[in-house]
Amino acid sequence: MKQKFAAEFIGSMLLVMSTIGSMIMFTRTIGGDKNVALLANAIAVAFILTALIEIFGPISGAHFNPIVTLIMWLEQQISTPDALKFVLVQILGGILGTAVIHLKFWEDMGGVFFISGNVRNGSLYFGELVATFILILVILMLGKVKSSTPSLMVGFLVGGQIMATSSTIFANPQVTIARILTSADSGIRPVDAAVFILMQLIGALVAYAIYRLFFKATSVPS
Repeated sequence: MKQKFAAEFIGSMLLVMSTIGSMIMFTRTIGGDKNVALLANAIAVAFILTALIEIFGPISGAHFNPIVTLIMWLEQQISTPDALKFVLVQILGGILGTAVIHLKFWEDMGGVFFISGNVRNGSLYFGELVATFILILVILMLGKVKSSTPSLMVGFLVGGQIMATSSTIFANPQVTIARILTSADSGIRPVDAAVFILMQLIGALVAYAIYRLFFKATSVPS
């Protein structure tokens, strides 16, 4: 279990670093356009998430996300005590990831933690619900069809959704919490973060209900 917790902690940390770091690099370090930064962010997160799932998947399942852990708990693939520990180490790993990336870009950031004032409201709330719904349904279906390339599929999905979703797909409470603590353009103000997390939970549970209703008990067509 120590290996599993370590994998979730490190994976969560590196995921947050990719999300925040790419935006700092392209908006502050090299002073690029925000539209270009969004594209760079999508590519960076897709590449790094794919690698993290490939590396840590055989160890912990590569959740890196309390919502994914919740769904795996509902599927009885993880015990209640271990699920709670997974969520704790994911959140702590994400917060550390924010601190580490700020230290890496110290000249541009000038601090370790900040409270974001980046407003993400209105239709972005619904966008986050839909994005989380898609992510969880895809993860469940990849397991259902026994995909041989789940890391690649999830990486492609998240990278694409960053560019195609109004909320730029957080779909992850630990990442959302970590992004409260940055002044980078990838940040989110606390009040919006709370609503995002609620939308993530609703989207995930709707996806799970759809999966249970239409796919779980049925065989996969050959």
